Amino acid sequence: MRFAMYVPNFDTFGSVQTLVTLAQAAEAAGWDGFFLWDHLLPDADSAHGPVADPWIALTAIAGATRRLKFGALITPFPRRRPWKLARETVSLDHYSAGRLVVGAGIGGDWWREYSAVGELRDDRTRGDMLDEGLDVITGLWTGTPLTYKGTYYTIEDAQFLPTPYQTPRIPIWIAGVWPGTRPFRRAARWDGIIPTGRTGTPSPNDIRDMRAYIDSYRTATTPFEIVFQGRAHELLAAERGAHVADYAAAGVTWWLEQVWPDVALTEVRSIIDHGPPSPID
Repeated sequence: MRFAMYVPNFDTFGSVQTLVTLAQAAEAAGWDGFFLWDHLLPDADSAHGPVADPWIALTAIAGATRRLKFGALITPFPRRRPWKLARETVSLDHYSAGRLVVGAGIGGDWWREYSAVGELRDDRTRGDMLDEGLDVITGLWTGTPLTYKGTYYTIEDAQFLPTPYQTPRIPIWIAGVWPGTRPFRRAARWDGIIPTGRTGTPSPNDIRDMRAYIDSYRTATTPFEIVFQGRAHELLAAERGAHVADYAAAGVTWWLEQVWPDVALTEVRSIIDHGPPSPID
C-alpha cells in the first residue's frame, strides 16, 4: 500500500503557494503522493474562501518536488475539452518526469459547478461524454493521427506530439459511487478505481465486492489500483494501524489521507509531518 495526502483546492487550501508548501512537506515526511480536489466552486454550505486552479497548482507542485506522484482527483471530463486536457496532461507528465496520474469522472452539480455556468447535463449524458473524452484523450496520447466521430466530440486527422513520458501511457483512475455498475465497468478498462459510498465510507467488505465486480469485467493484465479516501488522523493513534491494515487486506493499494476544506493549516502540517499511517500486520 502507498500513501498520499488528499486535499481540497479551496478555502484553507485556496492558494497555490500553500499547496506547494504542503506538497514539499509531504515529500520530506515520506508520503508517496499528493493529490488535489478539482473544483471550480467551493461547497457553499461549509466553505466560502478562495479557490486555486488545480492544474496550475499541480504544475507548481511538479516543479517543487522530485518524487511524489500527483494529480487532480477527480477531474470532471464533461467540463473540459478533451484535446486541451490531452495537451496539458502530456506537458505536465514530461515536466514531472512521469509522475502524473489522471483522475476521471463525470462530476456533479451539488455545488452548481455545471448549472452556475449554464450547463445542465444529466448524469447519463455526462457518463457518455466521459467515455468519449477518454477515447479522445488516449487516442491523442498515442501520437498517431486521430480521426474520431462521436456524439459529443469530433476529431479529424489530428496528431499530437510528443507522446506521454510514461509508457504505455499516463495512468487513469476512474471515480465511482458504490454500489454502482457503470462506473465500475468503466474502471475495468483503465488503471484504477476511486470509490465513494452511496450511504457512507466504503467498508473493507465493500472494497472486496467492488474488486470482484471489476475483476469480472477486466481483461488487461496490467496493475490495477484501488484508491481509498480515508481519515486515519481522526482515529485514536492505537487504532490507526489496524484500521489501515483492514483496508490493505481487502485490496486497497493507495490510501489517500483526506482533510476537509476548513481544517487549520497547523493541523494539516501536523498530519503531514507525522507521516503515513502505516498498517499493523
